[in-house]
Amino acid sequence: MKQVFNPPSVRKPFGHYNHGLLVPPGASLLVTSGQLGIAPDDSIPDDVEGQAHLCFQAIGAILTEAGMSYADVIRISGFVTRREDFAPYMRVRDHYTGEPKPVSTLLIVAGFTRPEFLVEVEVTAAKLG
Repeated sequence: MKQVFNPPSVRKPFGHYNHGLLVPPGASLLVTSGQLGIAPDDSIPDDVEGQAHLCFQAIGAILTEAGMSYADVIRISGFVTRREDFAPYMRVRDHYTGEPKPVSTLLIVAGFTRPEFLVEVEVTAAKLG
């Protein structure tokens, strides 16, 4: 369904993602809001890895409700508050994504709506039929 683009004239991706994905005509698109690392009971882990798992679990629930899965994700945008959180965030991201890897952006931001939040993740997914 998805066609991968990693042209030889562009530096190889730094991690487990692709530079471009082409989705065929007729695919349904799902775009999520940014998900924060907060559980349904309002608990918030102290570390970025725990919060990232909650972000991706929430996204998984949204995908399921839409009749999709992580196999349908074409784009991930991640936001962390500290450079040292890149590696733990990417480990969690890679745990949830399959092949072909989606395109991915990761930014350092000054903060979120509450100071205890360390990561926010949003995705775009596409599925035929």
